Amino acid sequence: MNRIGIRAVAALLWAGVFLPAAGQQPERLTIWEAYRVARENYPSSKQRGLIEKTREYTLQNAARGYLPQLSFAGQATMQSDVTNLPIKIPVAGFSMPQYSKDQYKIYGEVDQAVYDGGMIHNQQEAARVAAAIQEKSLDVELHTLFDRVDQLYFGVLLLDAQLRQNDLLRQDIRNGLEKMQAMVDNGTAYKSGVDELQAQLLQAGETQTEENATRKGYLNMLLMLLGKTPGAMVSLTEPPELSLHTTISRPELLLFEFQQRNYDLQDEAAAALIRPRFSLFVQGGYSRPGLNMLSNNFSFYALGGIRMSWNLGGWYTLKRQRALSEIGRRGLDLQRETFLLNTGMQQEQSILEVARYTALLQEDGPIIELRTAVKEAALAQLRQGTLSAHDYLTQVNAEDQSRETRVLHRIQLLRSEYAYQTLIGH
Repeated sequence: MNRIGIRAVAALLWAGVFLPAAGQQPERLTIWEAYRVARENYPSSKQRGLIEKTREYTLQNAARGYLPQLSFAGQATMQSDVTNLPIKIPVAGFSMPQYSKDQYKIYGEVDQAVYDGGMIHNQQEAARVAAAIQEKSLDVELHTLFDRVDQLYFGVLLLDAQLRQNDLLRQDIRNGLEKMQAMVDNGTAYKSGVDELQAQLLQAGETQTEENATRKGYLNMLLMLLGKTPGAMVSLTEPPELSLHTTISRPELLLFEFQQRNYDLQDEAAAALIRPRFSLFVQGGYSRPGLNMLSNNFSFYALGGIRMSWNLGGWYTLKRQRALSEIGRRGLDLQRETFLLNTGMQQEQSILEVARYTALLQEDGPIIELRTAVKEAALAQLRQGTLSAHDYLTQVNAEDQSRETRVLHRIQLLRSEYAYQTLIGH
């Protein structure tokens, strides 16, 4: 195949492979959308439905305590003695009944609680608090996702900016290469200058290849975190700068509150144990002897009334239970103070970091202007033959470095602002 045929095939392959991809519109993704999708897609998020179901079933089970309670029981006993009346009645044909020492009883009972000391209400509230603690613990775990999203999202943005700067660098090198090649063709410069510029252009191409590979890795990890297919076409939107809040509203603080409430409920449950209980009951059964104490035959019976029970054993442990709860509260207070101290220190450090990048970004502008002016002058000198290709590349690289530094500072400023917001829980 001749050279023309090879070029034609290459053109067709390029059109078939790259043009369809270029025609596809990439999905635009904001960092807020990335936060939301990452949180919803994370496997642990599915625990929220399980927590809700557990809370619902536990509340329903506790509420069953307000319904009438049906129970069955029976017993058979052998006694060493029975009741006898030591009375002789001198009446013909009449004798006092003799009770059997083996006695039997089977019965069913319906019991309706009237006052349970507050135990059922305490159980329901404990179920709500337990579910809230599980949810807030889940929120604490999911909060760490925001930092992972920040790292990957801003990593891709930084590489995008570096790739754009690399394009500008290669264009500057090409401009110098055209001028140097024209001078070589005219016999006013050595070919070594062209070789040096071409080598630098190839080196910039290698840098672009490395940056593209790194960007692909970052983006694929972000896509996996969002539940998307690696390699999907996604365009990340550079987020706006933020106004920094000062109030800490991390999920850990709510978790501490519900844990404190859990200790309060433990005290309330201990107090409920020492209160009397009242209930209405109806009992019916079949026994020997029955309710008629003058009969030794099997008979049915029924009775009902109000029952009071009062277990005072809870007094033995009430004081110690309250002491244990107070120790738990103090421990939680210390954990909360430690958390606020550490977060406050990180908050102060983050504020200084934002201020540092803001100041550096302001200083980058004048530096780039000066470097650009020097590079343009170097290009003019190169065109006139008064500057070597090496010296021209020195100025091009210096300007490129100043622009890359500004790119880095801008992304780092955004990254530090969003990291600060993640730190304090906004």
